[in-house]
Amino acid sequence: MMSYLWGQSHPFHAESATVENPAQLKDSNDPWLPCESVLILSCDACRKISLQVPSHLQAETLVGKVNTKECFQSASLILSSDPDFRILEDGSIYTTHDLILSSARKSFYISLSDDQRQEQKEIEIVLDVRGKKVPKKRHTKDPVLKRSKRRWAPIPCSLMENSLGPFPQHVQQVQSDAAQNYTIFYSISGPGVDKEPFNLFYIDKDTGDIFCTRSIDREQYEQFPLYAYATTADGYAPEYPLPLLFKVEDDNDNAPYFENKVTIFSVPENCRTGTSVGQVTAIDHDEPDTLHTRLKYKILQQIPDHPKHFSIHPDTGVITTTTPLLDREKCDTYQLIMEVRDMGGQPFGLFNTGTITISLEDENDNSPYFTETSYFTEVEENRIDVEILRMAVHDQDLPNTPHSKAIYKILQGNENGNFKISTDPNTNEAVLCVVKALNYEVHREVVLQIGVLNEAQFAKAANSKAPTMCTTTVTVKIKDSDEGPECQPPVKVLQSTDGLPVGKELQGYKALDPETRSGEGLRYKKIGDEDNWFEINEHTGDLRTIKVLDRESKFVKHDQYNVSVVAMDAAGRSCTGTLVVLLEDNNDHPPQIDKEVTICQHAKDYAVLEPVDADGPENGPPFEFFLDNSANKLWNLETKDGKTAILRQRQILDYNYYTVPIIIKDRHGLDAKHMLTVRVCDCTTPSDCKMNIKNVRDFKPSNVILGRWAILAMVLGSALLLCILFTCFCVTAKRTVKKCFPDVAQQNLIVSNTEGPGEEVMEANIRLPTQTSNICDTSMSGGTLGGQGVKTQQSFEMVKGGYTLDSSKGGGHQTLESVKGAGQDTGRYTYTDWHSFTQPRLGEESVRGHTLIKN
Repeated sequence: MMSYLWGQSHPFHAESATVENPAQLKDSNDPWLPCESVLILSCDACRKISLQVPSHLQAETLVGKVNTKECFQSASLILSSDPDFRILEDGSIYTTHDLILSSARKSFYISLSDDQRQEQKEIEIVLDVRGKKVPKKRHTKDPVLKRSKRRWAPIPCSLMENSLGPFPQHVQQVQSDAAQNYTIFYSISGPGVDKEPFNLFYIDKDTGDIFCTRSIDREQYEQFPLYAYATTADGYAPEYPLPLLFKVEDDNDNAPYFENKVTIFSVPENCRTGTSVGQVTAIDHDEPDTLHTRLKYKILQQIPDHPKHFSIHPDTGVITTTTPLLDREKCDTYQLIMEVRDMGGQPFGLFNTGTITISLEDENDNSPYFTETSYFTEVEENRIDVEILRMAVHDQDLPNTPHSKAIYKILQGNENGNFKISTDPNTNEAVLCVVKALNYEVHREVVLQIGVLNEAQFAKAANSKAPTMCTTTVTVKIKDSDEGPECQPPVKVLQSTDGLPVGKELQGYKALDPETRSGEGLRYKKIGDEDNWFEINEHTGDLRTIKVLDRESKFVKHDQYNVSVVAMDAAGRSCTGTLVVLLEDNNDHPPQIDKEVTICQHAKDYAVLEPVDADGPENGPPFEFFLDNSANKLWNLETKDGKTAILRQRQILDYNYYTVPIIIKDRHGLDAKHMLTVRVCDCTTPSDCKMNIKNVRDFKPSNVILGRWAILAMVLGSALLLCILFTCFCVTAKRTVKKCFPDVAQQNLIVSNTEGPGEEVMEANIRLPTQTSNICDTSMSGGTLGGQGVKTQQSFEMVKGGYTLDSSKGGGHQTLESVKGAGQDTGRYTYTDWHSFTQPRLGEESVRGHTLIKN
């Protein structure tokens, strides 16, 4: 308990000591002075420490606190030389019982020792007992009370957490020296009074004693900053408000606990000793950096408990391995029962427990192995893409991981590539298949050696040997079957010469029956011949040319022409082979060049000639170039490298087209004469030349190809010309030829009483009409044609037995009956009768018309 007095106070002294909060000791003349001082002090090189204390000290009173770490960092034992005082590990000094100290100084020693280093140091503690204060009297005649300005606040007052009372419990007393002359009333305000938590503190307004009404939880309220007030009866305040700080001293009332009740860590199996597994952490709500929150960790139990594989650092909580023998295949999970205890792990400290689960991560430390040392299977010859055997393996590593998934290899016996082995992803079994046909006549049994490994690389454990591949043998028996013809080899090469004429025979493809090893009874058929060069002999397979062989054909690739042949036995089984006809080059193609070149005068005065020979290299370059005598005056030809030549002007020529005869020979003298058209143009590049053909010297144009618009213009022009000619012809014919047509309007149909047969037209009796003598009447009163005065009048009359024709000149009727004779049958007339009747009359009418036109 502490009391503060307004007025002059005595200074506080601490010799050779440092205070952790020096701001509270700025001025020793502060009018507020505690009756009890609680200081935290640190020594400087273990020097003497002086503490001011009241003359009466109750039991378990905190006298002060010394920082022992600065004096002796590694002290393991701290003892007091005076039994009236005890010192804790953190340097706090407490009284052991009630003490009444005299006015003389009292001193004792704190002993610090290290058992391991055999070192010891001492700190001298001097207690300076304060005497009773004599208040200064004020003169009664003073008219005005004067406030004195405070230069620093008083040191804090401590309250014990979870105090048991009795309550109300006296905390301290405040007094003002103005109370010597006036009646002073005291009051306080702040948290714990008129703020949360309400009514925790109150003050006796007359005496200034401050009381606490109940216990305090430090974890809820660490301190209470209050203000004390001194006022007179009339409300005058002779003093400034006094700040008070009540600090709650921690009580170890909270046990530490793990953040997670169940924590899971993982560590690889076979890891080295000292491998970090993980770190556990605990929480303690008591005051930090005190013994109440100094935690120690410990493993209480390991499940399974043998052998011990783990340890924990007591201060950091880091768990590490203590052995390299962790084997997941023996135990994949461990549980650790952990304890955390405060007070530095002392037995009276509070504690809690938790469970830590450690899972071992799998490593590929176990090799797979076959369940059997050897296997036997069989397969028919010529079977492909067929599964013949499955083999199982065991692996102790974690299933369905790369550490246990198997990879199989055929180590021996598969030199011809007849077999393939793979892994079934569902069962991890080896699947052996035949991918290339086996031949019973060649091998009747095949022995395979098969090995197995894991997908992941093997991880060598500390207690294991180097891994070895597990192997097994598979014996495959081949069963005989009646098979079809055999085309071996699949491709056969046949030499031939270029230009071989039609009708020549070549040896064809030969297949064999594997049972008899002969080709008897086999039939051959051609299934591939792109340009249809050959025909095949069905019985022997030989080829005969039906076209001249041409090495330069587009169907020949790299001097090779392919013919595909199928051989078939009597049962319809077949095989296919390819006959490659290798054509030897014949020098039958002279060198060729482009028909036209362009020389741009602004760029260069020459053209480069690059011949192409369709024959092979042995019949191609080097080439020889010659100019015809007629071209030597204007041109010069230079051979460059045997493959190209330069055609150069002897003089600057006009822009025009020129024809240059050139002869080119290959290396064997086969030549050809080319009429090269040279275009000399005013341009920079050949594509820029737009020269028209004018005054062409010795120019023979090449084939001209008309565009679609030119063709359309020609067609339309021709059609227009024909229309104009046709129109002129029609107008001229109308003016010169006065053609007379019968006036349809004046035609009369005469009723006939004769019913003749209508089936045969040639048998009808027809009486022809006769034209009137006035066939060209300019007055035109009837039907006209073309605006001309042509009038034709016809009269028709149907009579029995014939068709009559009226004529103004003949007078009367002339019929076929009269011509043929009355005695004959008028029912039917032949074509001869009809012709004899009509021809003279048609001639007569024609003569009359001609005479009329002349007139």
